Amino acid sequence: MSKIFPPPAPPVPPPHPPPMGLIAELTHRCPLQCPYCSNPLALDPVASELPSEVWLRVIDEAAAMGVLQIHFTGGEPLARRDLAGLVYRAAKGGIYTNIITSGVTLDDRAMAALKDAGIDHIQLSFQDIDPTENDRIGGYKGAFAKKRAAADRIRGAGLPLTLNFVIQRHNAGRVAEMLAFAELLQAERVEIAHVQYYGWGLKNRAALLPTRAQLEDSTNVVEAARERLRGKMVIDYVVPDYHAARPKSCMGGWAQRFINISPAGKALPCHAAESLPGFDFPNVRDVSLAQVWESEAFRRYRGTGWMPEPCRSCDRRELDWGGCRCQAFAILGDAGLTDPACELSPQHYLMAEAAAESAAPAPAFVYRRLGVLVS
Repeated sequence: MSKIFPPPAPPVPPPHPPPMGLIAELTHRCPLQCPYCSNPLALDPVASELPSEVWLRVIDEAAAMGVLQIHFTGGEPLARRDLAGLVYRAAKGGIYTNIITSGVTLDDRAMAALKDAGIDHIQLSFQDIDPTENDRIGGYKGAFAKKRAAADRIRGAGLPLTLNFVIQRHNAGRVAEMLAFAELLQAERVEIAHVQYYGWGLKNRAALLPTRAQLEDSTNVVEAARERLRGKMVIDYVVPDYHAARPKSCMGGWAQRFINISPAGKALPCHAAESLPGFDFPNVRDVSLAQVWESEAFRRYRGTGWMPEPCRSCDRRELDWGGCRCQAFAILGDAGLTDPACELSPQHYLMAEAAAESAAPAPAFVYRRLGVLVS
């Protein structure tokens, strides 16, 4: 009688190189109400936020894995009273620390605490260069003046300063003034980033998406400024996919370089991945960061093996990694399809149809607020 042997176990994929960065969404609390916020429509309540001891463990695990950078964000990270302690722990572990903040609560005491904790870098966001429009877009009266004071505090503390300007149809004509303002403040870096349409940004797409002419004008302004300021100030430029011919490399590829942790502890390949159905994303309350990195959810769209045509045979497949899975789901209802931002996608026409919204009058904003009707 012959022996019956069980079938061989499927091969175990080799461990992926460790992540470069950890994006720590500490809270969804924020004094601003920006209608383009990439936070999910269902914001995490305060009661669900990770306690300090879990964040400290996660930071220690990140250091042990070889993570190089940690980006403290939100919401507004300064809403967490333990922020300086978290920065200190990361700095002590040899991780480069960055805070992305609205700046409206960055007073002298907060700045001193962060500097003492060893913060390396602060990114300060502006909604517009026009103070009235800045405050209207963010839904916070007096925000521009507070942001301007925060910029002075950051420079006064001897820290490098990055200014983030979020571009949409209401401010796309003021990119030159934004760059001049960044030059005046002696910012080392400025990010001119068109709205990316996830979360609240997708909800407000018709109110925010610029025309192609606006996009081309802002691109020309940025290119001229890059030439003029070469070697003096770095200008990062992010365009909206709706007017693109090829998709961007979203987050450097799905679970290739970053781990994003939500305020409630859900570990995600990117900040918008929580919108995708059919996933069991791990939570750092229950598993280690190393287990997160090798989880099925993180491996599902990593690399090129998952790709359909035309991605699979495209010579850009390891440059753009198939584009954005969240955008494919948002537009097509299937995260496994080619990002419709790509002109090779059979559904690319849907992006052009959506872009046509930019020619219509802009509807009113749906501001980012808890309890807002978002259906």
